[in-house]
Amino acid sequence: MRTAYFKHLPDDEQCQISFHLVNEQLRVDKVFNFNRNLTEQIDSSIERIRANVEKECGKKNKRKNKTKKLTAADQPAEDQLAQPDPEPKPVAVTIGTPNEKLTQITIAELLVRISEDPNVHLTVLENEFQIALNSPEVHSLALPSSILADFYVYPSKLELHFATKECSEFGWYRGLMPESKNAQQITWEEVGNELTYMVKKNDIGHHLKFKCTPKDGSGNNGAVAEIISVNPVQAGPGQCPFEVRHMFTRDKLTGSQFRVVSYNLLADLYSDSEYSRNILFGYCLPYALEIDYRKQLFIKEILGYKGDIICLQEVDGKIFDLDLVPIFQHKKYVGHYRSKGKVAEGLATFYDVDKFELLENDGVIISEILERYPELWEKIRDNQPLVERIANRSTALQLTVLRSRHNPKKHLLVANTHLYFHPDADHVRLLQFGFGMLYVQEQYDRLRREYALAATDLGLLFCGDFNSVPECGIYKLMTEGFVGPDFIDWESNKEEAVKNVSLAQPLAMDSACGCPKFTNYTVGFTECIDYIFYQKDVLRVNDVIPMPSEDELSMYRAIPSPVFPSDHIALVANLDWAS
Repeated sequence: MRTAYFKHLPDDEQCQISFHLVNEQLRVDKVFNFNRNLTEQIDSSIERIRANVEKECGKKNKRKNKTKKLTAADQPAEDQLAQPDPEPKPVAVTIGTPNEKLTQITIAELLVRISEDPNVHLTVLENEFQIALNSPEVHSLALPSSILADFYVYPSKLELHFATKECSEFGWYRGLMPESKNAQQITWEEVGNELTYMVKKNDIGHHLKFKCTPKDGSGNNGAVAEIISVNPVQAGPGQCPFEVRHMFTRDKLTGSQFRVVSYNLLADLYSDSEYSRNILFGYCLPYALEIDYRKQLFIKEILGYKGDIICLQEVDGKIFDLDLVPIFQHKKYVGHYRSKGKVAEGLATFYDVDKFELLENDGVIISEILERYPELWEKIRDNQPLVERIANRSTALQLTVLRSRHNPKKHLLVANTHLYFHPDADHVRLLQFGFGMLYVQEQYDRLRREYALAATDLGLLFCGDFNSVPECGIYKLMTEGFVGPDFIDWESNKEEAVKNVSLAQPLAMDSACGCPKFTNYTVGFTECIDYIFYQKDVLRVNDVIPMPSEDELSMYRAIPSPVFPSDHIALVANLDWAS
């Protein structure tokens, strides 16, 4: 018995009905889809189904008769006197049980009957369909346009209804397109059975097919969905410099040690513009700026570091939802996202669920918390040009509170940010960071109280793209604990100069990776502006993963490039508890 699928999503006013009708005599082989309102009488719905099926049968009958007329001229005269095809019988459509034909009830009432009685069937042209209500379903499915050998591939879109990825089954297949260019004639060979697939060199030139069998937690299966890649697998760029760095991160850290990664991904929002392509990154080959190309590189790069805490900046919202979350969850990472207000990019922090337990996550826009700290706010509030500039910034701060699974006494407060960029904005960034640190310190003190933590049991990590070189005030504030009112940053813009302001923070902090020569490497700018700050009286640095050489960075003049997916370089450090 075939299956008819009835689907009703919560809060939806319509029911979707789908069934595959095959009738050799009438030469019908078609999937019929209908959307019917819940308040509609099923008699009206049945009539609509009947009319559509009858229309399809009529089309096939006309085509059949037309074919006969075209061939009649070649037949003997006596054969042309053959009797015409009889009129097709009316299409019969019913819904009910073997003992009862259902009528004069609404679609909503029908759904209740179906959920209570498995014997309710749909009958079309004497074909009986078992009705599956809210069966697991692949609602939408797509593959990326670019698939490179030696990189992960995964669906660029996979939306399931009444199913979970954890319960569903997947398959990857490869095949060569025949000369006919008919994908239906491809001979397929299975190459993988997980949500992701590491594409092999011998897949080059092959098309890939992805298959999904949706399943729910109760063991129910839905219809299998499959999709074939539009383009064949292409050769990758060869060994990327980050793969050399992976030689130092081949294994996950064990015991109480944990690896921290901080990385600005270069949001597609900023790379996909005429200015970026022609001026800002004019040295970069156009295909290497495409997000479908770059995301394959930075996902492989990040996963290859085998980090335990991953702080990312300039993360496109869609990249987080459709790329990072699906593949990172598959690798046992869980993360959360904080957008920069109405800007379509933001911050993402992931952690390894085998290493840490999530206690809290939080996020704020720094410009929205200024008045929360009157001692600092009162000193700048009358500087109108400065206040307007800070208030119009959508700079975000993201916090994640983690508990160590190895030693449940140990806790981490992980801060992640991306400060405002402008050449004359050292004073703005320093103030942003000053307010941000006040918020972080407030949360730090609260956590100590609420979780009754000793001083050595809560450590602060502050990662991000600070857009600030080591000579500026942010680095001084974090490593020395104080920035005085005469510091040069306060006068980076004369019209907005900050007067009589000093900043202090009480925690003993340092930079885990020191001050590399550069963490950003473009034609117009090469400096160290990214950091992993850590609380050095609670945590210690065991190792720092070496940075790429300048020769590697300048291989294609600057980055991004075909082997570097961002204009920033990932920072990677191995840490442990000091005691």
